Amino acid sequence: MAETAQWTPRSAWAGIAQPGTFGAAGRGGVTATLLEGHGLASLIAAPGGAEALARRVEQSLGLALPTAPRIVSGAGHDVIWSGPDQWLLRARSRGEMPSLIAELARYAAVSDQSDARAALRLSGPHLRDALAKGVMIDLHPAAFAVGDAAATSVAHLGVQLWRLPDAAEGPAFEIMVARSLAGSFWSWFAASAAEFGCRVVAGRG
Repeated sequence: MAETAQWTPRSAWAGIAQPGTFGAAGRGGVTATLLEGHGLASLIAAPGGAEALARRVEQSLGLALPTAPRIVSGAGHDVIWSGPDQWLLRARSRGEMPSLIAELARYAAVSDQSDARAALRLSGPHLRDALAKGVMIDLHPAAFAVGDAAATSVAHLGVQLWRLPDAAEGPAFEIMVARSLAGSFWSWFAASAAEFGCRVVAGRG
């Protein structure tokens, strides 16, 4: 009888980043939280179907689909604008994604992206200084408000990022990058944050 292969789940950051500190000594100017465990799906509305999808998402999750580059958050879910009639739906619990996908597939092209992206939450007093070395948009508070989102590039790598409410230690953002590019992104980020000192911690999506 042929043996069945056993697949062990592996973090998107495994072998790339791990908890600890690096860079300048002293109090870290940047904190990077490696996010794991969330469910993620892309939603693309059918032509003329955005309103029906929006009604279904609001009825099921209590969230209004953003019509501009923003993130809308609830108790257990986030919806992130990705382009005209396109969004990312994130769930705190990955286990509910199959039922959500089945429900929303009547209204949109839905694809499970839970294992396809690597995600970071970044914060700290020198975070904007570090991000300015590669992010191609202006992240000053006057130009990029809390809740704003963007699909852009960092050091020539495609990313999605959004601004969170400021943390105790300073401004805060989340960034998602394709899992296949996580190593390249981390090489850039580590070099950019080292000047300010960086603390890396594990967290949940």
